[in-house]
Amino acid sequence: MPLKANLHRAATGGHQIREAESRCLAVRHRLLQSDIPPSSYISLLRLLDAELRSLSRLASSALSLPLSSNVGYLESIARLLLHPSVRCVSRVSRPVPAACKDHPVHVDLVCTLHRRPAWFVVSDRNPVYLSWLGPKGLRARVERVIAAARSAGPLKPTSVLFVFSRGIRDHVSDNLVDEFGAVEVGLLNDEEDVFEELDDGWIGVRWSGSSNSRVFEVKIALDDGRDACRSLEVVDEREEVGVLDDGFGSLVSRIDVDSADVVNFDTTALIAMVSGISNGGCERLMKAPEAEMRARFKGNYEFVMAQVTSELEHPILAELSIAIAGKKGIICESVLSEFQELVSMCAGPNESLRADQLIKHLQVVPDSPSERLVNLPTTRKIALKNKIVFGTGDHWHAPTLTANTGFVRAVSQTSMSLLTIEHRPRALTGD
Repeated sequence: MPLKANLHRAATGGHQIREAESRCLAVRHRLLQSDIPPSSYISLLRLLDAELRSLSRLASSALSLPLSSNVGYLESIARLLLHPSVRCVSRVSRPVPAACKDHPVHVDLVCTLHRRPAWFVVSDRNPVYLSWLGPKGLRARVERVIAAARSAGPLKPTSVLFVFSRGIRDHVSDNLVDEFGAVEVGLLNDEEDVFEELDDGWIGVRWSGSSNSRVFEVKIALDDGRDACRSLEVVDEREEVGVLDDGFGSLVSRIDVDSADVVNFDTTALIAMVSGISNGGCERLMKAPEAEMRARFKGNYEFVMAQVTSELEHPILAELSIAIAGKKGIICESVLSEFQELVSMCAGPNESLRADQLIKHLQVVPDSPSERLVNLPTTRKIALKNKIVFGTGDHWHAPTLTANTGFVRAVSQTSMSLLTIEHRPRALTGD
């Protein structure tokens, strides 16, 4: 009997390990096949790889059942990463600084949710073992996270969401609501089976405990009442610009001045839209003598020609059209001033005409950077003028369309989640 029991135990343990490995591989495959930026999931991939190594070691050693695994927790984080309302993830399963730097708090996701900064804390524990009181109870952890969120300065979220992927007992959820003002939200209830059947014998993953998952939101910062720029005045007049040329006319016609969905343009985006490179000038630039082009663009020759090559391979107006389709376009006063100055100095007649037409389809708003962007330390990479431009978009809960990847990367390194849409740069050519 002892021998049979041990054999059964080993067989059961081996099956559990193989199933856990398949689930890890399925999550990994899904992330790699998704269209979310790799920067959003690279940390989770490292955690999945570490879990696979741990499972491999267990498979070659004497197994103690039941199997203790982090797979369900990692699946829950992946489910959030893949959620369509979650964007601009800047931190995954890492501590964030608290008011006391010696006691950072662990947050599973720092991101943008419904255009507002948010933190996620995930639990995959069996609700039977999830207690409310005690030093390791839920109350103490919620208290620490809320205190850290309220004192997080530029990283302060609008809300913290607590995800219980395997559910939560009623008396615990009642305490969460009564003591912290939490509100249950249906963020995950509309998705039951995210993964399709996979090849190579991998199982189709049904999220662990997905039917029991519950999400509670605790508000940290009062919203200013602006919902995607609804309070902006409607632009009454709209000029037809399709007569200029097919590409630019089609692009501008996709801007919807009456939409409540808003996109903020920085100067690089405006230049990319009106540039001669983006609007049919590549062939002329390619055919011009190199000496003439070097004299014309001087130290920027290589930069401009790289953009010409990029444009011939992947025209940028089609990408920009997708980014702005059906949205109201806004620019802050600083961007308008900088753009008009650059056009007056560097643009040719056709570029100037396109610039004039583009401005008529955008709404100019005052420089009004959000408090969290203003409170970021001003450095060489996080310049004040960029804080004003991107902060104005953040103030209106609007993504900023930009080619300024350096600023975006520098902000991300502070762990702040900032809503942006990146595009390839284009230069004015004097066309």
